[in-house]
Amino acid sequence: MDEDLERQVAGIGALAEPARRALYAFVCSQPGPVSREQAAEQTGLALHSVKFHLDRLVEEDLLDVEFRRLSGRSGPGAGRPAKLYRRSDRQLSVSIPARRYDLAGDVLAEAVDRAVREGVPVQDAVHASAMAHGRRLAAAGSAMVTDPDASEQERAAQVLAGSGYEPRVVDEEVVLANCPFDRLARDHTALVCGLNLALVDGVLQGLGCEGLRAVLDPRPGRCCVTTRVAGPTTA
Repeated sequence: MDEDLERQVAGIGALAEPARRALYAFVCSQPGPVSREQAAEQTGLALHSVKFHLDRLVEEDLLDVEFRRLSGRSGPGAGRPAKLYRRSDRQLSVSIPARRYDLAGDVLAEAVDRAVREGVPVQDAVHASAMAHGRRLAAAGSAMVTDPDASEQERAAQVLAGSGYEPRVVDEEVVLANCPFDRLARDHTALVCGLNLALVDGVLQGLGCEGLRAVLDPRPGRCCVTTRVAGPTTA
């Protein structure tokens, strides 16, 4: 299990406890930060239990904390600042197999912006956007490749794994066992397969894998793209 999936599962697991889930729902429903006492009063839970559960939600990055004097006074005699809780910006999403509709959304939104701004065909804008995102993924993921003797296939596989492609090195190919945009690919096959092709190609370029190329190779139950050894004999 990769680190991000572990964090997502741990966060969802924290909400499996009914009292904790009720506290999280209460905090999220409020227009501003709430105190432990407010949470205890509204949920009917004991104060010591509220403290424990709220702090567990903070540990999982589901809630943020701030300190403020509720009396509005300052200076000597104003009392200690209260510990207040509010919903964090963290989002939880667990899908098995992995789905990355957020990534597809980023690629397509950037493409639409470019198509409108520059007047280029949408298909060309999607290709350019996907290539650029692939190179960014390569730049961000290159640190994961710690073996200096790793082959181009192994390097590409390690980076593509971070985006949910479930790569498998088979002989000299990198087979992508999962499409992270599966539902979109089924409904908009030509568009999304072209996006996949450009994205994987961008990863290969960003990693400097000159001996590999991305090709369309749709097969049932896997991504429509495979990486193969570059050369006229692999066409």
